[in-house]
Amino acid sequence: MKKDYENIIAQRAEHVLDVMAKRVSPEDLARLRAAFELAKTAHAPQKRKTGEPYILHPIAVANIAAEELMLGTNPVIAAFLHDVVEDTPYTIDQIKAMFGDDVAFLVRVVTKQKKDKYDDSRQVDNFRQMLNSVQYDIRALLVKLADRLHNMRTLSSMRPDKQMKIAGETDYFYAPLANRLGLYNVKTELENLSFRFRCPHDYEELCSLIHRDEEAQKERLSVFCRQIRDTLIDAGIETEVFIEYRQPYSIWRKMHKYGDDFNHLKYRHFTEIIFNEPIGMSEKDMALKIYSVLTNRFNEKPGGISNYIDTPKENGYQSFHVKLLADFGRWQEVHISSRRMVRDSQLGCMAERSEDNIRRWIEKFRQVLRDIAFQGQTGTNFIENVVSSFYNDDIMTFTPKGLAVVLPQKSTVLDFAYEVHSALGEKAKYARINGFLSSIKAPLRRGDVVEIFTDNESHPKRDWLDAVVTYKAKKAIRAYLEKIPKPIYNRCPQCHPIPGEELIGFREISGGITLHKRDCPTAIKLASQKGDDIVSVDFTPDNTLYPVTIVVTAVDRYHLFVDLVDCITNRLHLAIDSFNTDTVDSIVKCKISFGVHSFEELQTIIRHISAIQAVDEVKRI
Repeated sequence: MKKDYENIIAQRAEHVLDVMAKRVSPEDLARLRAAFELAKTAHAPQKRKTGEPYILHPIAVANIAAEELMLGTNPVIAAFLHDVVEDTPYTIDQIKAMFGDDVAFLVRVVTKQKKDKYDDSRQVDNFRQMLNSVQYDIRALLVKLADRLHNMRTLSSMRPDKQMKIAGETDYFYAPLANRLGLYNVKTELENLSFRFRCPHDYEELCSLIHRDEEAQKERLSVFCRQIRDTLIDAGIETEVFIEYRQPYSIWRKMHKYGDDFNHLKYRHFTEIIFNEPIGMSEKDMALKIYSVLTNRFNEKPGGISNYIDTPKENGYQSFHVKLLADFGRWQEVHISSRRMVRDSQLGCMAERSEDNIRRWIEKFRQVLRDIAFQGQTGTNFIENVVSSFYNDDIMTFTPKGLAVVLPQKSTVLDFAYEVHSALGEKAKYARINGFLSSIKAPLRRGDVVEIFTDNESHPKRDWLDAVVTYKAKKAIRAYLEKIPKPIYNRCPQCHPIPGEELIGFREISGGITLHKRDCPTAIKLASQKGDDIVSVDFTPDNTLYPVTIVVTAVDRYHLFVDLVDCITNRLHLAIDSFNTDTVDSIVKCKISFGVHSFEELQTIIRHISAIQAVDEVKRI
């Protein structure tokens, strides 16, 4: 039976207009209708892969933007028109003349730019184009997500190669983007649709396992929900309580992360408790009241609390999580949320529509992009780091006085120090994390309390760059290092020459000079092959300390260790980097590492140590 597409098109378009009519002016409603009519005319000759008129796709995208994402007039107009410039003869200038600068901007961002040559690839360039739009607005990304969501919902009509391409893009870029924007439902649906088309066998198997588990657990989980509901009603608290199973992709990711099979994976589902907006108390107080009532009835798992109300995730998610022991002897993950929190987790960045809120979200994106760009990431590396940042929520850490310091995941003590103040980072020597002594390169976790200890003699070193992730820290460290005079010479990494030794230099292609000891095997090989590149060098001592390691062989005796340390630290005033001893049958071998300014200084040290009683041999390695 042939479908009446004219009637279907009209009905679906009217639905979008009816949704928007509840919150826009008559003038804006007329503009929305005009956008639909233009899209209908422009796409009239085109069909989708399913054989349906193409206009059904822009209508569906506009419906997602209007009904699911609750966007305003101009983004919904852009949703109607998002493919007009790319797929029909209409131009951006015509869109601008009919609907204004704002709509033209949104349409331009979601229109894939055609080039003779792409900087990286067409896909990567399109990702970058969308991300650049965040410098000005966030709505274009939301329109693009609506477009991607409908494409994924109708992906079964595509060829397998096209399915893989679109599903791969979705899993790689669009789902993490939705996560960072706080659009939990969109993120989850995109992940699972992508998983379904990328790995259909795994997807179907997990769907079957989840369904089987739901049936097996239904009765006792239903009793658990009823017990929670009744316990709260007895305390005068009305709530909605239900079990929600995690989606196949979420479970698949957890299985790979923890190395568990489905049956041994913890918390395949969670219990959702939703309360109405409280009267006379805050949402936090109501959540804590519910928590208090429930922990009077059920045992609570020690350390099982996650308070996302006081410290929301970076994407805005709020809830109070606790693990309770059900009567059937299994820990159950319970989420306590207000209806407002649930709504916000669905609408994310658009939940609060004030200019200040939108500006804060835009600034978050700018910070992420700035951090990654400053690290010198370009092309696909740049996009990969953006995606990683979108999926990894920031962590909240604290100073000993309770000041919250928000940092990206994988941040270290040094990132924390520079975030508090650049001077604190520059002089940082060691730290205490939750009271425990720690290196300044130690990684941080959510909730850590960090105390930084400084030393005026401490200063940034080149390896600090590998121990920080934030733009602020990297910028400050690099600025300090750039002020340090660059060495004239490079030192051979095999023979480690120091000033005062018999040395030789070789010119490098880059224009620099690499120093070698004259007995270095690499130098001998180079001299036989590139003799014309040999140059005379004047490698004189300065304030630089060069690491060296010596081995001391001695007869074991009382006080030997103390005498060795005293000689190096008190008489020669050197700092010891490491000191390792091994004693076999009264013969001691000590491996000692420290820094020296010159070969002459090293020889002086060796003479002093050789003069210590019971020392038989001292040699450098």
